[in-house]
Amino acid sequence: MNFRWHLARSAVEVDTTELEFALMRAFEGFDRWQTECLSSVLDLAATGPEDAMPHIIRMNDRPKTIKDLVRLTNRDDVPNIQYSLRKLIGAGLIVRKGSGRSGVTCEVTEEGRRVTEDYGALRRRLLIAAVEGVPGFAARLAEATRTLNLLSGIYEEVARTAATHRRA
Repeated sequence: MNFRWHLARSAVEVDTTELEFALMRAFEGFDRWQTECLSSVLDLAATGPEDAMPHIIRMNDRPKTIKDLVRLTNRDDVPNIQYSLRKLIGAGLIVRKGSGRSGVTCEVTEEGRRVTEDYGALRRRLLIAAVEGVPGFAARLAEATRTLNLLSGIYEEVARTAATHRRA
């Protein structure tokens, strides 16, 4: 096989590159889905990560700290997370409680609960119905989740390694 691309000079590189491009396409599709689903239940211009925030905050019906949100989303851009939280507070979806560095938590408001319930209902009606319509897809989803979690760890490790190779 003749490989001519700088990112794919072997079979493993081809497979890895194809997966990376599939991840990019999946992320963009997921981002559009989140935005359209939220727009269907609430008139709010929000990004995909902002759309996800009320659901993450509501997870297990427990308030979340910024530290929790960073860990659960695998993000380290705290100022952007704080900006998103201010936007969601302004929209009446979440409320900030407590004070100090470690005592501040976020939780959904009654409006946030209504919006996340409506979002969940629309998600079940459209997305889950589509997923359930593909035979054997549940097992594939479980395997994809395990694979993506493993891949996330690999990317984190090689990102740390790459940081030591930066050019001055």
